[in-house]
Amino acid sequence: MEKQVKSKCIKNLKIQGSPVIIVAAVGESEAVANACKENGIVVSAICDNIQAKSLEPFCGYEVIHTPTLPEKFPKARFIIASQHIQDCVEQLTSLGYDEFYSPLELLENYDVEKYTHQMSNLYLQARITVCKKSHKAYLGDDQKIYMRSIDLMITTKCSLKCESCSNLMQYFEKPKNYEFQSILDSLNIINANVDEIAEFRLIGGEPLMNTGWDQIVIDISDKFPDREIFIYTNGTIAPKDNKLEPLRGRKVNFIISEYGHLSRNLAKLKLQLDKHSLNYVSEAAEHWIDCSRVKHHKRAPSELVEVFKQCCVKYLYTLLDGKLYRCPFIANAAALNAIPDNPYNYVDLLSETKDVEQKIKNLVKVAKFFPGCDFCDGRPYDGGTSKT
Repeated sequence: MEKQVKSKCIKNLKIQGSPVIIVAAVGESEAVANACKENGIVVSAICDNIQAKSLEPFCGYEVIHTPTLPEKFPKARFIIASQHIQDCVEQLTSLGYDEFYSPLELLENYDVEKYTHQMSNLYLQARITVCKKSHKAYLGDDQKIYMRSIDLMITTKCSLKCESCSNLMQYFEKPKNYEFQSILDSLNIINANVDEIAEFRLIGGEPLMNTGWDQIVIDISDKFPDREIFIYTNGTIAPKDNKLEPLRGRKVNFIISEYGHLSRNLAKLKLQLDKHSLNYVSEAAEHWIDCSRVKHHKRAPSELVEVFKQCCVKYLYTLLDGKLYRCPFIANAAALNAIPDNPYNYVDLLSETKDVEQKIKNLVKVAKFFPGCDFCDGRPYDGGTSKT
C-alpha cells in the first residue's frame, strides 16, 4: 500500500511551490530546520497541536496552532518531525492538506556537533535516533509490529503525590516497587514477539524511589544495548555516585520535570548528572491536562472511537506487573481495581501461553479503543492549559 508520507523530500521541497511547514514544535524539529537550510529548503513556519506553544517562536520560526493552519496557509507542504506520524497525517488531511514528507532524508547525515541546539547535542541525537526509527517503521512493512516506546512502571511510590496526577498515583494507599526480574521477563516476551522497540521509559510514580532503579537500567541496557533508555524524574532526588557511575557510556537519558520549589534537589541532581556525563533535559512541567478522574461515562462505541482517536497517550505502551497496556491511565486504573478487570484492556505476558504475538498485534495495530477508555475523561493533545 502506498504511504501518504513521501520518503524523499529534498528535491521536491527545494522546488518553488506551496509554503513548507514543519510538524511539530519538538526538539527534532530544530535539526530538521537546520537540515532544510543546509539543503536550500525555505521553511515558512512550524505547527503544533498545543496552543500554548504558539505564543512564542520556536527555533526562530512562528508556531501556528495546527487547527488554525488553513486561515494562514490554505495550501502547504509538510515535513512531519513528530513521531506520531499517522495522527499528524489524519489531522492534516481533515484540514484539507495532502502533501506530506518524512524528514529521514534530511536527518540521514545530520551532524549534531555542527550546531548549538536548545537541548544538549547528545540528548538531541538520542531523540533523532528514535524519530528515524519511527519514520522507518511507518514507511516499512505494515505487518511488522513497531512500538516507539514502552513505559516501564517500576514503582507507584512518588515524592510529590500531586492531587491531580494523570497517572493516578494519588489514589495508591499502599504504593509499592516492582521487582526488576518480573520486568525483564516481561520485556523478553515482548521483544520476542515484536519487530522493533525504539526506547524504554522508566516511570512511576517517581522511579528513583525504587532503590533498585539503577540495576533495572543496567540489566535493560545489557540486554538491549541498542535501545535508548529515558528516566522520568521530578527533581526531588539526586542519586549518589554509586548509582550513576555504572550508567556512564550507556544509552541512558534523564528527563527532568521541574515543579518549582517542589523540585527541591533539582540543582544537586543536575550537578550529579553532569559529573557523570549523563544526558538529560530539564524543563518546566507544563501543558498539563486534568485527566485524573476515574468515571464510567457509558459512551457509545462511536464516541469511544473518537475519544481514542483524540488521545495524546494512546501510543504510550505501558508495562505494569507483567501486563502490557496501551496507555498509563488504564494500566494504573486497573492496578487500583478502579475499573472492571477486562482482558481486552491488556496482554497478560506472564500468563498467556498461546498467540502472544497476535494478542500484542491486536493491542498495537487492530484496536480502535479499549473498554478502559470509557472510564477516562479523555486526554486530547490540547485539552488543557500550562500548569506547574
